[in-house]
Amino acid sequence: MSARSERASPAGANSADRAYTPRRAARVLLVDGAGRVLLFEGFDPARPGHRYWFTPGGGLDPLESPAAGAARELAEETGLRLDPAELGESVWSDATEFSFDGTWYRQEQDFFLFRVESWQVDTTGFNDVERRSIADHRWWLPDELVASGDRFYPPELPALLTRLGLSTAGRGEASC
Repeated sequence: MSARSERASPAGANSADRAYTPRRAARVLLVDGAGRVLLFEGFDPARPGHRYWFTPGGGLDPLESPAAGAARELAEETGLRLDPAELGESVWSDATEFSFDGTWYRQEQDFFLFRVESWQVDTTGFNDVERRSIADHRWWLPDELVASGDRFYPPELPALLTRLGLSTAGRGEASC
């Protein structure tokens, strides 16, 4: 697990003069058998033109552990239900500042890696805010994400996926 200093995220927060709402979150790098990571395309309801891709996950409930929150969020957002212990330890920690729907947040978040052979995403568990602010989902190869030119969070996602052995560089023909 590694940590980094706070930095700007989806809305580019960087002013020391802002009042931030503290938030703890857990996110999941859900990777399929083809080495693709699941991302949602969302936007800030206060700024619908600012679109970006992000991992499943979200805010923790009071006294909820990061693994329990990650498992809960994964079930709500994708339909995939698992025991928090199946997530293992966090593979990365991050702190970020951002604005969403008119509120500024300072969020500390843990990322978990979970692999599935395949998964049909079921978004019927979305809450009202998610239904209003998530437009799509897609499975991305790390190299596709970099080449897309699309905005994604965290900005370090391709490097993190590469560090976790998910880069598609060098993949090609299967050996006999």
